[in-house]
Amino acid sequence: MMLTKKAQRLRRSRQTRIRIATQGIARLTVNRTNLHIYATVISGDGSKVLASASTAEAEVRAALGGSGKGGNTAAATAIGKRIAEKAKAAGVEKVAFDRAGFAYHGRVKALADAAREAGLQF
Repeated sequence: MMLTKKAQRLRRSRQTRIRIATQGIARLTVNRTNLHIYATVISGDGSKVLASASTAEAEVRAALGGSGKGGNTAAATAIGKRIAEKAKAAGVEKVAFDRAGFAYHGRVKALADAAREAGLQF
């Protein structure tokens, strides 16, 4: 049976989610599409979204210079900084990084590095 690309990614993400759930700390989840990148901080029990940031937000799009520029590493770096600031404002210092089955490379890595530099621990 052939799995679709999305099904393969979701299969890869499953074990990570299980391991993070046992830790009981907030998780920083990343989702990327061709046009945008999204970051969300979810509470330790998985019941509440504590902070979120994405290149689809109007003020982020304006800062990136119009539309269609959300799919690059510069945009991912900006979102990494933004999610770290929002998480700190929500009282979250330490998170578990959940790359949701995406390779830790390119935009996902840029977002993670920027969030670390902005003071988020994971």
